[in-house]
Amino acid sequence: MAYPPEKARVVIVGGGVIGCSVAYHLTKLGWKDVVLLERKQLTSGTTWHAAGLIAQLRASQNMTRLAKYSQELYGSLEEETGVATGFRRNGSITVALSEERREEILRQASMARAFGVEVEEISPSELQTRYPHLNIDGVKAAVYLDKDGQGDPANIALALAKGAKQRGAQVLERTKVTGFRRDGRRITGVSWEAEGASGMIECDHVVNCSGMWGHQVGRQMGINVPLHACEHFYIVTDAVPGLQQLPVLRVPEECAYYKEDAGKILLGAFEPVAKPWAMKGIPEDFEFDQLPEDFDHFEPILEMAVNRLPILAETGIHTFFNGPESFTPDDAYHLGLAPEMDNVWVAAGFNSIGIQSAGGAGSALASWMDTGEKPFDLGDVDIARMQPFQGNKHYLFERSKETLGLLYADHFPYRQKATARGIRRSPLHEALKAEGAVMGELAGWERANWFADPGQKAEYEYSWKRQNWFDNAAREHKAIRENVGLYDMSSFGKIRVEGADAEAFLNHISGSDLSVPVGKIVYSQFLNSRAGIEADVTINRLAEDAYMVVTPAATRQADQAWMRRHLGDRRVTLTDMTAAEAVICVMGPNSRALLQRVSPNDFSNAANPFGTWQDIEIGMAVARAHRVTYVGELGWEIYVSTDMAAHVFEVLREAGRDMGAKLCGLHMMDSCRLEKGFRHFGHDISAEDHILEAGLGFALKKGDGDYIGRDAVMRKREAGLDTRLVQFKLTDPEPLLYHAEPILRDGRIVGFLSSGGYGHHLGAAMGMGYVPCKGESVQDLLASDYEIEIAGQRVRAEASLKPFYDPKSERVKV
Repeated sequence: MAYPPEKARVVIVGGGVIGCSVAYHLTKLGWKDVVLLERKQLTSGTTWHAAGLIAQLRASQNMTRLAKYSQELYGSLEEETGVATGFRRNGSITVALSEERREEILRQASMARAFGVEVEEISPSELQTRYPHLNIDGVKAAVYLDKDGQGDPANIALALAKGAKQRGAQVLERTKVTGFRRDGRRITGVSWEAEGASGMIECDHVVNCSGMWGHQVGRQMGINVPLHACEHFYIVTDAVPGLQQLPVLRVPEECAYYKEDAGKILLGAFEPVAKPWAMKGIPEDFEFDQLPEDFDHFEPILEMAVNRLPILAETGIHTFFNGPESFTPDDAYHLGLAPEMDNVWVAAGFNSIGIQSAGGAGSALASWMDTGEKPFDLGDVDIARMQPFQGNKHYLFERSKETLGLLYADHFPYRQKATARGIRRSPLHEALKAEGAVMGELAGWERANWFADPGQKAEYEYSWKRQNWFDNAAREHKAIRENVGLYDMSSFGKIRVEGADAEAFLNHISGSDLSVPVGKIVYSQFLNSRAGIEADVTINRLAEDAYMVVTPAATRQADQAWMRRHLGDRRVTLTDMTAAEAVICVMGPNSRALLQRVSPNDFSNAANPFGTWQDIEIGMAVARAHRVTYVGELGWEIYVSTDMAAHVFEVLREAGRDMGAKLCGLHMMDSCRLEKGFRHFGHDISAEDHILEAGLGFALKKGDGDYIGRDAVMRKREAGLDTRLVQFKLTDPEPLLYHAEPILRDGRIVGFLSSGGYGHHLGAAMGMGYVPCKGESVQDLLASDYEIEIAGQRVRAEASLKPFYDPKSERVKV
């Protein structure tokens, strides 16, 4: 038996399809000294029993890019390695049994066209032609993707492993990782044992590809990898006489998928309430193992399936299979550099889509490891999005009951998770609930999204059309535009940057000029070397040696990790202050009048101009009043110590009652910011969006200040823009936009919406998206005819580079 070497450039922990893909792609980039360690045999965890469905279309452009790459790779692997992958493009069909699901799959078809995925809408009769065994009763619509397919999961992994070995990687089975040697924020050695021998590999990098063991292995590494195993069921029938090759069939409303496999039918399920497994840990001897059958749990799925595919009633069951799969809290996998460490990488938690994701995920991670930067925006799956509390085992147990089923549930806009809720609460939580707040959840934070009227059911009723809160949000929007509204933004991430070198550090990491007076607020971006946007923040100078960086709730950890990795030897301390202060927003044309009722301080332009903060007394408390806005109106964010937040809220609430001050939610905020053209990080701006093409050049330093990304800014200024972020407003007030709808310019798809919503003041749905414009003037760009495609229908749209609402920001600065 071969034993591991004493040194390696990288040690990959785990020999499933993901670990094999990472090894394959690192060696393809020329990495030497690549070592993969597998505790048992390759594929023996969850890869071996995967269904092997390989689809192209995912929920975002870049996730689709990765899935399409996997397909292309698997098509060529057999020729490269000689290992048969069983890959074939037999197509896939998704069926809708309700009008709501019909809307969903037609919107997905439109999105597929925007992402360059071939898709065809087919009628029920065409459906039966392509899948003759199907009972089409109740079918409302179907879509067909010609290039989707299926493959042999174990052989795909073995082919990747062979390809890696052919380029010099060492792939060692029966070699268990037993621990890690740490030096500060780095792992310097990996301990192993194999057949009575043991040792340690010195290494530069470690990759956690441990699948359902990823959480446990992550703890040993000093990192947080939130995932939990669930039981996953499928049956395989006896051979069906005369059964021909068929497309993969998905009937999500019946929680079922069907795959023809060697003349048999595999029926798998993603049931609404899943069965978490191994709360006390995965058995030490687990290898190619099955879990006990639970026919009662599977029976409701089977009953629907026998009706949908009547040949199942005439065919015996050859195999009833129950095997574990790991699921993450948000149904997106984990990829990238762990925020807690500087040389520990993760590729795990693939939510039952590991085969179709493995090629692209391995390629993207290898590129990231090789260059030190993401190859493109990977925010959907970046491990840094996970919050520390999400590693709690009880939380994972409860959330995983839901996440498995969400794969096939209706993907309604604004749908909120139902499990593992109420964990992170603002000091205002109960007060807002008492007044009708309907909570949404982001990064564990409970946040008021809208307020129910007295007598109205205070919960979501989901739809692709106008939901039950549409008019509520419209009234909240009206209050902000015409009077004054209050809303809670305590979930803001707040990072204190303090020390003798704080100013120099922020001037290095930020594209903006932070050499400003105490009391100034600077809107800014952290850029990568390509001038892509890694973070979108406001930076408040608190003192000569202290700043507060305010981030979106979901990105605080990622932003703080980015800052820490660029500190060098500067004399600076970074402290997460998120829980220390609540934030109460007072916005609208009458916000100044309301604040003057409750505070003796001066809120005039002369004393507190836009972009500055001041210490204030408010009620019987003290706070900081930040004059900024994300809704495009005169307003302030009141930062107050959490122990005084309830008091300040009560004071503002009582003082505002006779003014008609309205409690507002975050749906209002999103619609207002769309009217004003304010960007949303993670949607409109990301690590691959150049700051100039995003229309944020105004936030950059004037002159030649040195900062990360400066050279890329200068190159783009010289070469000109290839694309621009354009704002759109539909000319028809009825249709709704969410995101990813195709943008058509003069009848041709040129992009898709990065975000969308309804502009209640302007009376139509609105969105933003990038439009190619290389060599064009602004006049040429805007002179074209634009349409947005919604569920296959094209709707005319006005286009603008300036905000549709208050383009000169006169209302903000009154």
